[in-house]
Amino acid sequence: MDFRGVFPILVTPFLPDESVDLKSVKTLVNLMRKIKVNGITILGVLGEANRLTDNERTSVIRATVEAAGDLNVIVGTSTASTSSTCALSHTAEKLGASAVMVTPHSDPTLSEEKIIHHFKVIADSITIPIVLQDHPASSGVKMQSNLILEIIEGIPSIACIKEEALPTAPKILELKKRMNRNIPILTGLGALYGLFDLQAGSDGFNTGFAFPEVLIALVRAKASNNWELANRLYRYFLPLIVFEQQPTIAIRKEIFRIRGAIHDSTVRHPGTSISQSTKSQLHDLISNTLPDLDLSKPIPDALMTKMIY
Repeated sequence: MDFRGVFPILVTPFLPDESVDLKSVKTLVNLMRKIKVNGITILGVLGEANRLTDNERTSVIRATVEAAGDLNVIVGTSTASTSSTCALSHTAEKLGASAVMVTPHSDPTLSEEKIIHHFKVIADSITIPIVLQDHPASSGVKMQSNLILEIIEGIPSIACIKEEALPTAPKILELKKRMNRNIPILTGLGALYGLFDLQAGSDGFNTGFAFPEVLIALVRAKASNNWELANRLYRYFLPLIVFEQQPTIAIRKEIFRIRGAIHDSTVRHPGTSISQSTKSQLHDLISNTLPDLDLSKPIPDALMTKMIY
């Protein structure tokens, strides 16, 4: 599996009664296929994975893999213990996942040795690759570059790093410079720092921005060394990126509802669904940014270029 490119983090759709909407799982995956992303990720931090039962996680993984076909599926399997992470990772592999995404979990007696052991045990329990997620905001764990380098040097099945520890660009630059094997580093955090991360050497995106076409265009601009285009894309879409990245997943879900990818934007309790005032702001922002477009379809590159120039 090649981890370079764009791998959107997908939301977990719920119906108004908060039951999992497996039909919308499939329509959401179908939109990603039409957009031609490099792969998808489910059960991430903003996939509300911690609000799902074990059976629901299994159902979401199965429905996603079935809908994905030959599209790579990365499954977030981080839990509060090493053994339960191993179990969920094994389930993901058995159901056809291409890779799993794992972060360490905070503990009062946590040490670097325990973090390394955590990843080694998980790696030994499966045969598919691991994406190492460095996201202190959710994990409560700050991994220094030296530790990450030691982990990837000692565990060959770690095939990608998702870098989300602020400031991200300097850390990406350091890791790229010091790695003893060239594994991809992907940008997260809703693409807030996407341009700067690409300039630092990021190989793409593993994040939940609801318009992956923009991220694909940014990656292509970098590949062709067209930094003027990259700057224009980033500046034009930044208000939408910033607005979507507000706390809670409600805004992103509403965008996917607008795009026809999910039936409802419900967030499972204790999360909060989108308010009417925020919904109104969002609709105005989308209308100004992407006027008169059928958002149920991928945004063509030519049209995107026309809008930003």
